[in-house]
Amino acid sequence: MTSKDIIKNICKLSLNQFLEKAAQKTDDNFGKQFRGFFADNKGDSELAMLASPSKDEVEQLRKAVAIMTEDEKKNADKLTDEQVKKIAEDAKIDPALLAIFINGYSLYLKRVS
Repeated sequence: MTSKDIIKNICKLSLNQFLEKAAQKTDDNFGKQFRGFFADNKGDSELAMLASPSKDEVEQLRKAVAIMTEDEKKNADKLTDEQVKKIAEDAKIDPALLAIFINGYSLYLKRVS
């Protein structure tokens, strides 16, 4: 393993760390404004959720991550749509919200790889 590989591994956030990083922006004023740019005709802006999640969204995501197995957390970027849906159902949260979060985490991992 090269020093570059070691640095990449150190810089990678775990799923829990990624959630807490997103949660730091909960209901942030700039984030709310940013989300407004992506809002649909009902005022929803799921695509910008990771930029500034609502308190409810963070609570839902924390529920889902809390019930995930260690293997699911370590391999979150490899979860199938069916697995994500099942986790969301078990956690009793919005499956689309969890899918966006998992996809965002997968994109994050690809960027730091």
